[in-house]
Amino acid sequence: MKEFFIADAAQFDTQNITSFFCIATIGVRERKAGSGQYLALTLADKTGQFEARMWEDFAEAVQQCTEGSYVKVQGQVSKYQGKFQITLNKMRLAADSEIDTADFVPTTQFDVAEMNAELRGYVDAFSNPQLRALVLAFLDDPAIGPAFLVAPAAKRLHHAWIGGLLEHVLMLVRVCLATVPFYPEVDPDLLLTGAILHDVGKVRELSWRSSFNYTLEGQLIGHISIAQGLLHEKIAVLNAQAMKAGEEAGTAPELFPDRLRMLVEHMILAHHGKLEFGSPKLPMTPEAMLLSALDDLEAKFQTLRMEFAASKSAGKSAEETTDWVRSMDRNLFNSREYLAGDK
Repeated sequence: MKEFFIADAAQFDTQNITSFFCIATIGVRERKAGSGQYLALTLADKTGQFEARMWEDFAEAVQQCTEGSYVKVQGQVSKYQGKFQITLNKMRLAADSEIDTADFVPTTQFDVAEMNAELRGYVDAFSNPQLRALVLAFLDDPAIGPAFLVAPAAKRLHHAWIGGLLEHVLMLVRVCLATVPFYPEVDPDLLLTGAILHDVGKVRELSWRSSFNYTLEGQLIGHISIAQGLLHEKIAVLNAQAMKAGEEAGTAPELFPDRLRMLVEHMILAHHGKLEFGSPKLPMTPEAMLLSALDDLEAKFQTLRMEFAASKSAGKSAEETTDWVRSMDRNLFNSREYLAGDK
């Protein structure tokens, strides 16, 4: 049974621990001044990740262990350059009977069934039947819908946990609904369609069994292009169904409007906001501009929450900033906690 979790590292500073982890990264590196080699690892559990170093007797470990392996380690927890790490003296592969995967794969704190029901309620309320049918074509697809409920939203940044994609999408939809009344230029159903589908490619970009990683398709194609391809597939299916229904009824088929397809596709392609952030296109429509801005805001605030929690776990005071947040290129400061200290 796992008793030590990475989020509690501050309580074990300078202490020797024995525990189980999942290997996120592993590699042999050269010591400074050419004095030999050492094993560098990133170890993970459901509460986070920290760096590990093994200076001696690691040849067998290198042969047996790879990224995604579960291992049992012994070592000393310490703080280096403001972050906790562990120096290992022993490491071996863990037996299946020693591992409870719930200890290693972080999971959303919210009820997945309730989130799914809420999201579908918003889709059912669409006034545009074509957009409603399009979104349901994704959510009802047995190859997409179940994965959409459990996939993480990222490998290690915002919402990097089981159910994280659904949680991120639902939060984004809520924010869109709260914001759209102030922007009459925006079509609400079109905006919500983009909010729900913008990251749908992540169900194939990411893998999440023992740890979070990129699939080969994710590395070579990426979630934006995957989503674009899925959009074309779903519209082709909807059009085929419309053609069949038209033939049976002896009426002209109601095909998915190409203009509407192009606007949905643009939101998917532009949702990262800037070319340097991986967007093939800059947002040009009102819906794409608002979606990109709110998506970025929602992701940043989830990162902010995680950094505040990490600072608290590390024992930082309300008058200290967080550690440097590389994804945001800054430290963060919890103003609410700071003001509460005055009371």
